[in-house]
Amino acid sequence: MTRLLQAMAGAPQGGAEAFFERLAPALARAGIEQHLAIRRDPARAARLRGQGLAVSELRFGGRLDLTTGPGLARLAKEFRPDVILAWMNRAARFLPRGPYVRVGRLGGYYDLKYYRRCDHLIANTRDLCTWIKQEGWPSEQVHYLPNFAADPGLVRPLPRAEFDTPAGVPLLLALGRLHPNKGFDLLLQALTYVDEAVLWLAGDGPLKAELAALAERLGVAPRVRFLGWRDDAPRLLASADLFVCPSRHEPLGNVVIEAWASARPVVAAAAQGPLELIRPGETGLLTPLEDPASLAAAILALINDPSRATRLARAGRAAFEAQFTEAAVVERYRAFLAKVTR
Repeated sequence: MTRLLQAMAGAPQGGAEAFFERLAPALARAGIEQHLAIRRDPARAARLRGQGLAVSELRFGGRLDLTTGPGLARLAKEFRPDVILAWMNRAARFLPRGPYVRVGRLGGYYDLKYYRRCDHLIANTRDLCTWIKQEGWPSEQVHYLPNFAADPGLVRPLPRAEFDTPAGVPLLLALGRLHPNKGFDLLLQALTYVDEAVLWLAGDGPLKAELAALAERLGVAPRVRFLGWRDDAPRLLASADLFVCPSRHEPLGNVVIEAWASARPVVAAAAQGPLELIRPGETGLLTPLEDPASLAAAILALINDPSRATRLARAGRAAFEAQFTEAAVVERYRAFLAKVTR
């Protein structure tokens, strides 16, 4: 059985970090022996240890960090993994030499100079795989391994009153870090065309105050609820009528997969990830980038045609079940690990 050392140098919150916390326990359930080296984060360490995983915390600092490299090398020597999997540029920089297969996992179009120590690269979209090959990596060293979303099963919606939301009005949901790439400013502009709809915006980040001020200027603040960072996305999705992903830059769009898992209709801007995932008019609606009016028109089209929204939601759920369940993705990882250690 493959022994796997994973190195995660991520922040306390984020899409890749959340997927790492889903993947590591899933691989353990599949019988893969692991040790996890994470950037110092007592809360994350406690969550992972609570699921029976071995965790070490390292600094994963900048250029003046003289402890992480030796620390990771020591862990590798003691654990004797077959494969070391690095998440984030910073983790890849510290990959130790030794009799290990070294793998970098990319969830975006990162500078590949950080992955020079890697023998193989994993990408979570096919477009990203194509780009890596165009950057000079041999095809046999580039592998498509998608993310999975947890199947929420039967989840109780959150009471609308909890966020001062009237019953009977269309409820839109958006999830993500409050960052320019996510395009939430475009969604607030789109909301000016969508009368009565209320938006729940779940996330935190550097644009929080700026987005709140923009909502005031646009006159939509009474219909926007800034929920902060949430750990109950399935309940939020169960509460919403429609999920919106307005990103101007979105390499994957894991939130789209999460919405599909919850059988919610999706409207998304045609960034790289949603463009690859969504079959337009079948599993969701795509709109041009940087176009609030088109985003609003797509939202209104589904609000005004509930049967169409239901068809999109069912097709999205079918796409999730076919490609993005835990079982399907874990089997891909098992096959990949077997292949590179053969």
